[in-house]
Amino acid sequence: MQDNLLSDEFFMRAALREATVAYEENEVPIGAVIVSNGKIIASEHNRTEQLCDVTAHAEILAITAAQMHLGAKFLTDCTLYITIEPCVMCAGAIKWGRLGRVVFGAPEAKFGFRAVSDKILHPKTELTTGILEEECAALMKSFFAKRR
Repeated sequence: MQDNLLSDEFFMRAALREATVAYEENEVPIGAVIVSNGKIIASEHNRTEQLCDVTAHAEILAITAAQMHLGAKFLTDCTLYITIEPCVMCAGAIKWGRLGRVVFGAPEAKFGFRAVSDKILHPKTELTTGILEEECAALMKSFFAKRR
């Protein structure tokens, strides 16, 4: 259990670095990495402003990159690390991509998928929450405080 927590924190820190890049680019600071066999195969952050695309969320971009990397549409042996709870759109993509595991840092009470239903993810997808929660939430709070 301790080893799993340490690796979860390691990969969540990589997602936090992506979120920081988003913050610096004036994007909502959410970062995502996808891990396969202990290695990061995709690393992304929100790019909705840059790409002028409301679907350019970190999770969607990372899923696409991981699928291209593996040459497969299903990511059953992969783990997605995301700094903030995914929205319903991203949870749907996670379901259809059949990710084996999802780990997120901080919950998102307004727009997170669990506000709608915790049954959106594929039934075989393992969900872990609260990894580096305070750090993930602090970046979001700082971003929105700066904008107001």
